[in-house]
Amino acid sequence: MIPELVGYITRSEGRKFLKLRPEIDDAVVTASGLNDNVSLYIHIPFCRSLCPFCCFNRYLFKEDRARAYFVSLRKEIDLYIQRGFKFSEFYFGGGTPTILMDELAGLIDYLKRNFDVKRISLETTPREITTKTIELLQAAGINRLSIGIQSFNDDTLKTMGRLFISGKEAKQRLMMAQGKFDTVNADFVFNFPNQSIGQFEADVKMFKDMGIDQATFYPLMASPHKKDALERRFNKVNFSREKAFYDVIMKELYAAGYDASTAWCFSRGKKMIDEYVIDSDDYIGVGSGSVSIVNGNFFVNSFALEKYAALIDSHKLPIVGWRKISRSEHLRYYLLTKLFGLEVDEDRFRARFHADMNTMLPLEVMFLKLSGVIRGGGKLKVTEKGMYPVSVMMREFFASLNGLREDYIENQI
Repeated sequence: MIPELVGYITRSEGRKFLKLRPEIDDAVVTASGLNDNVSLYIHIPFCRSLCPFCCFNRYLFKEDRARAYFVSLRKEIDLYIQRGFKFSEFYFGGGTPTILMDELAGLIDYLKRNFDVKRISLETTPREITTKTIELLQAAGINRLSIGIQSFNDDTLKTMGRLFISGKEAKQRLMMAQGKFDTVNADFVFNFPNQSIGQFEADVKMFKDMGIDQATFYPLMASPHKKDALERRFNKVNFSREKAFYDVIMKELYAAGYDASTAWCFSRGKKMIDEYVIDSDDYIGVGSGSVSIVNGNFFVNSFALEKYAALIDSHKLPIVGWRKISRSEHLRYYLLTKLFGLEVDEDRFRARFHADMNTMLPLEVMFLKLSGVIRGGGKLKVTEKGMYPVSVMMREFFASLNGLREDYIENQI
């Protein structure tokens, strides 16, 4: 009952972020009043094949189009430099950021020339992992490499449309990277149609046996049309099964001494994670289809490559959607992201909002405590009982955001 209730509430809050204005005054995007703890997310939207469950902005790889895109990325970052933004934490996502290694290495060199680079997290797919690629990523200074395994089971991989690699090959590529970076992460999807609990349990146990640094487990978060497409092709997306999948994670990892960094991420010891929404109160997303939250504003970049490039060539930020988040929305969003990171620091809340959390969010905090989702004072900790409800809350928020992505992709906004 608790997961369903908090999921419904979060879904309602998430939908508020979708009510965007199409025009923005560039002056709204400013570094004024921000500290240096602002992360930069960099989106590379090109893939060699498109997975049917992915809701991010992505295009089939064409080299000339991709090289032109990297030029636009630098220009967009320049626009933020001109506005006084400083970044030290960088997160590359996609798409497949390693699809053009020379362009990627050049972009990272550019970042190092312009910023005090402390940490870089980058994601890729197992098909991209070669000895040469690993060497280039090491030379570029990548700290955390996240590899989208999704499953080791061949039947599950075929169902997911990942025909380019077998489970055996995925394990080999993952082991090639292990030990070469501060953190190697394996991404998995759970509750996919036709995926059995047993298949997923075997994936989790295989991860444990391999000794990989970290795993992040993503529940299926299909947008409305993608959900319909998956159900037409496979079986009904059944959220009533999701808790059983999550119980496998809790039994095999959480109860086995793994460090839980988020409701989805589990590590052997303390490791870097890629959830910048937890560590950074403000973040900028660059690239086509990226989103940003800065000074209580929510921004969305153009999903259409041509429009994205044209806006940048006109020396404009490629923002096509904007919402000034109300104070109550901002407070609840902050609470959600910190719950996802499994700790809510009341002092940090007070420093951020110049107000007491128990005064500003009394009903929310009381409900979470009474329902057993959190405990403590000063620093509120998510309990073992609260792990799954928090997972549901974040799934619902991201699912709402995926609905926005779907609309912008379909209408090439």
